[in-house]
Amino acid sequence: MSSLYIILGSSVLAVLLAGYFAQIYLPPPKPKVVGIDLGTTFSCVGMYHAVTGNVSVLTTQDGHKCIPSVVAILNDRILVGYEALAQAEHNPSNTLYDAKRFIGRTFSKEEIEKAQKQYSFKLKSDKFGMVSFSVVVNGSERLITPQEVGSIIIRELKQTAERNLSAPVNRAVMSVPAEFDDKQRNFTIKAGALTGLEILRVINEPTAAAMAYGLHTKSDIHNVLVVDLGGGTLDVSLLNVQGGMFLTQAMAGNNRLGGQDFNQRLLDYIRSRIKEKFKKTLVDKEDLQVLRMQVEEAKINLTYDRSAMISMQLHSFGDIDLKELISREVFEKINSDLFLKVLEPIVTVLQATELTPDEVDEIVLVGGSTRIPKVISLIADHMKKKPNTNIDPELAVVTGVSVQAGILGGMWPLTVSAVELPTRVRKIHVH
Repeated sequence: MSSLYIILGSSVLAVLLAGYFAQIYLPPPKPKVVGIDLGTTFSCVGMYHAVTGNVSVLTTQDGHKCIPSVVAILNDRILVGYEALAQAEHNPSNTLYDAKRFIGRTFSKEEIEKAQKQYSFKLKSDKFGMVSFSVVVNGSERLITPQEVGSIIIRELKQTAERNLSAPVNRAVMSVPAEFDDKQRNFTIKAGALTGLEILRVINEPTAAAMAYGLHTKSDIHNVLVVDLGGGTLDVSLLNVQGGMFLTQAMAGNNRLGGQDFNQRLLDYIRSRIKEKFKKTLVDKEDLQVLRMQVEEAKINLTYDRSAMISMQLHSFGDIDLKELISREVFEKINSDLFLKVLEPIVTVLQATELTPDEVDEIVLVGGSTRIPKVISLIADHMKKKPNTNIDPELAVVTGVSVQAGILGGMWPLTVSAVELPTRVRKIHVH
């Protein structure tokens, strides 16, 4: 009998040693499942790597890790991301964006009429109130659904992953806003399925962000405030986290506040300066498109520098050179009321949960607009706690969803999987 135990023990030890040496000396397996963040304004894809436990967010167009969630329908081809954005000024009625706002939702006739005023492309609804986008291709009308627009963006991300892995990508985990109902989640899954992807799971964006920071593995973290400020929306969630289980306690937000609004304020300021200097109003579409790109770059630079230069030729003014130095103080002043609005849903979720700022253990920032120093300082002052900024906020969601993808793909080292508890909490809209 003792010899049997010896043989059994030796076999177990051999298996363990084989696994240990395999991890050290054999190349790690390629990721089997990717993580996709299909955002309202920007989208990206990532993968979890065995052995190291690191996440790579893959570069897509021109070295960017995120692409604009924009699709342009032309007569002979379809453009995605930055390529679609570049021609938007000349092709507004066939350039589609904000599809995520419409996916899986029904709208009343009045809601569609109100929404139509905000978009240059045509919205059409069926008898159930489901919205499609009307474009003209080769002289004929074509209706494109929001999930089809989503699938075009997802396909671009899928191809990015396949180029990186030199292998087909067939499975993914996707993130969705916590407020999405079952229908919206199913239509998001359908968008992935249209590309041939099997969507193994969808997880809430705040949960993904918390996973990016490893909060699901920490026993001393309970209340987590997630502030998600992207290009066009602000969402604030208060999560209760215990041993990998996530419960959404409250949600609030502003669906019309984000980086695009900050850009517009700066654009309006520059146009007023142009009028002061040259006694003319800038209306030329090409000049305005260049200026918009300069404004976006200036906003990003002001995150790291105290000032940024707007420099371009105004072709519609006879190739006059425009040079305008923008200080961070000017940027903060022209956006001061908008920045203060970021605090409103934070106050709302704390009131809804009857928690004080002291009872919040972690503050997680999500979305590129939370990089803005004034936004960070306002949140820190209000919460009396510095937000966690160890991860690029624009990549927090895709990082977390890629961790979940790695778990479902069986990639070691294995970590705790997220378990999202059902909740009846509804998002409180703050305007």
